Amino acid sequence: MSPRGVEFAVDRGVAVIELDRPDVANAFDLRAARAFGAAVDAASKSEVRAISLTGRGARFCGGGDVASFTGPGGGASYMQLLATELEGHLRRLSALPTPVVAGVQGAVAGAGLALVLNADLTVAGASTRFAFAYPSIGLVPDCGVSWLLPRVIGKARAMEMALRGRVLTAEEALNWGLLTEVVDDDSVAARTAEVAREIADSPAASALGQTRRLLHEAWETERHLSAADEIKALVREYEGDQAPALISRFLQR
Repeated sequence: MSPRGVEFAVDRGVAVIELDRPDVANAFDLRAARAFGAAVDAASKSEVRAISLTGRGARFCGGGDVASFTGPGGGASYMQLLATELEGHLRRLSALPTPVVAGVQGAVAGAGLALVLNADLTVAGASTRFAFAYPSIGLVPDCGVSWLLPRVIGKARAMEMALRGRVLTAEEALNWGLLTEVVDDDSVAARTAEVAREIADSPAASALGQTRRLLHEAWETERHLSAADEIKALVREYEGDQAPALISRFLQR
């Protein structure tokens, strides 16, 4: 197990970020949050064309490490620092022009939902369960969950999870738009790696990354500003290395 709680590697253009605190359901304490931030920084390098986000062990991520809230050095100021840093790292991940593929299993709860909500494609094991979880310990959402969740699954469904404690099965999460696909539990790692590899090896990898960025930023941008950004990105890609070859191939069909 990583002493920092997060493992990072790059494999032929795929940045592999793996949560590595399986004994506590890969929950985040401050050290793990900072290791995650360092992994996001490392994944921002130009040679990275896709990001794989997984969690080691039986459960993907249980959210914040509740024991660390009340242990030595814990308390309100610790919680504030942990939530602030982790949310900032997730926003930076979301802002990258690099598609993020998450692979989840077992349980996804609390801030673990934020990881899924910041991914672009999510593969889940069939037995995975998804829980809002914050009210079970008398707390409110953090890490941008209150902003992201209703945008992804809709207000009514977000309220159902948040106020009534609705726990979603993998199939329900798929139907609600939280996931991309559901596979056998023992196929999650392989399928996640396969999807990330497909994106990284795409001849249009640059365009895919910029498309990811445009779709994310459109949530917070007025339509005419988003359209102007699209045109600038369109021209950049046209003048880049990948588009001319793909256009030529298209015209020769």
